[in-house]
Amino acid sequence: MNEKAVICRALRAAFPFTIPIFAGFWFLGLTYGVYMNVSGFSFWYPLLMAMTIFGGSLEFVAVSMLTAPFAPLQALAMALIIQARHLFYGLAMLEKFKGLSWKKPLLIFLMCDESFSINCAAAVPAGVDRGWFMLFVSLLNYAYWVSGSALGGALGSLVRFNSEGLEFVMTAMFIVIFVEQWLKEKSHLTALIGLGASIVCLFCCGPDSFMIPSMLVIFALLALWRRPIVRRGGYEE
Repeated sequence: MNEKAVICRALRAAFPFTIPIFAGFWFLGLTYGVYMNVSGFSFWYPLLMAMTIFGGSLEFVAVSMLTAPFAPLQALAMALIIQARHLFYGLAMLEKFKGLSWKKPLLIFLMCDESFSINCAAAVPAGVDRGWFMLFVSLLNYAYWVSGSALGGALGSLVRFNSEGLEFVMTAMFIVIFVEQWLKEKSHLTALIGLGASIVCLFCCGPDSFMIPSMLVIFALLALWRRPIVRRGGYEE
């Protein structure tokens, strides 16, 4: 089988796995692009940020960072904390990425929650090249997010509407993620740690400065109580 046939077969095999991601990424990407526009940024900002950052949660948070006073250390700490889970994604994929030559750096850059889930759990169909399959999963998800963000930024600049309340989209997104994780957990200890630490830091540090302290406290408590959390059961299989 020639290389072109191998690539086409991998693309056809990967595409069905990414269809649910397409729906979610385009909706969130459109929302993000419009949100950036109503926050005062032109069409190019959501496009370039989607292409380079490629981290949905961080990109939403970055909007408030860009409109706030210049604080590079705080922005760096926030980015590291929000995206720290990718360290564990990378460790989990070391074996799967082994021997993929030039595809490996691309797969590392393009890794997101959804691509990690598919590439980690999906059984590659028989006769399909594993490297090309994983690369197409990642490339398709990347294309969905970037195109959705660009389209949202363009629509936001062309269509005028009452955008009051749109900034709540980030809060709503994190609420949905929290509820989803709550339903998956056998024990709600980790969720309660997050809620308790956030509430305490909110009262101690105020609404403008509680985010980073609460994340640090959550990280410390999870590391300290890791064994009890594991014994009580993390997530349903």
